[in-house]
Amino acid sequence: MNREQHGPRHVPVLLRRADELLGPALTEPGAVYVDATLGLGGHAEHFLRTYPGLRLVGLDRDTNALRLAEERLRPFADRITLVHTTYDGIADALTQAGLDPVDSVSGILMDLGVSSMQLDEAERGFAYSVDAPLDMRMDPTTGITAADVLNTYSHGELARVLKTYGEERFAGKIASEVVRRRQQRPFTTSAELVELLYATIPAATRRTGGHPAKRTFQALRVEVNGELDSLRAALPAALDALRMGGRIVVMSYQSLEDRVVKQELAPRITSRTPVDLPVELPGMGPEFRMLTRGAEKATEREVEENPRAAPVRMRAAERIQERG
Repeated sequence: MNREQHGPRHVPVLLRRADELLGPALTEPGAVYVDATLGLGGHAEHFLRTYPGLRLVGLDRDTNALRLAEERLRPFADRITLVHTTYDGIADALTQAGLDPVDSVSGILMDLGVSSMQLDEAERGFAYSVDAPLDMRMDPTTGITAADVLNTYSHGELARVLKTYGEERFAGKIASEVVRRRQQRPFTTSAELVELLYATIPAATRRTGGHPAKRTFQALRVEVNGELDSLRAALPAALDALRMGGRIVVMSYQSLEDRVVKQELAPRITSRTPVDLPVELPGMGPEFRMLTRGAEKATEREVEENPRAAPVRMRAAERIQERG
């Protein structure tokens, strides 16, 4: 599958807004931009084309995505370093690129969740609308699959995953049915799981809140890929990598991700001066300032242009003080 097959359908999410937020930090020659979730390279291509002096360090855990992005970004080959890693490997990726993992980066973009390519390739098993093997690994070369989770986790472990990562009301009921059915035959395809969910979730609930499989598929994907743990480790490293005036933009697609982003940013934008002192103590002020008011959402026009932008929550911050 070549880039031309992907290219026309791949519309980078909130590209204009991401440029407005990151652009002021990327104008100096030699500025370093980290795309921590490179995907098909749509955002990266825009920034490399717009800022001729920019250097890119691109990360992705999906080897197929890296190959396609490398092809797409070939015109900028002398300005890019692509690294096969999860986004919590940002410090090592910067070291591989010959950069200091602290105070060396001008801009960072983290476009979280499953990529357009992964959703569109049915055999990856991310989409509940198509029957496919229950895989869901963003890096198809390593780790457990969604089928492994369904077929080997205990009832309690399954219920925890569905409740915690999918916010599924019927987690216990679904887990019970999974355990019962797998004793007869192990789960192998998404259609088997979707059929179970239709049979298990009450009809009244199925009529509201979207597709009944949405929450379970999200929970399995997060578990298989360790997404929230990776995000918790990635954000501190990303923030530490930013130089003075450096900026970060994070786009989340579910409330769990956005909550982690908000929690990690909170202490960085808060003064450490005791509240009863009338003046800010030197070096105790906030490290960052927010560039967005809360979590921004896509406009109606943006959702029309790219329906996958509908659930996005965008937060952005700028470093305003050296690390203490």
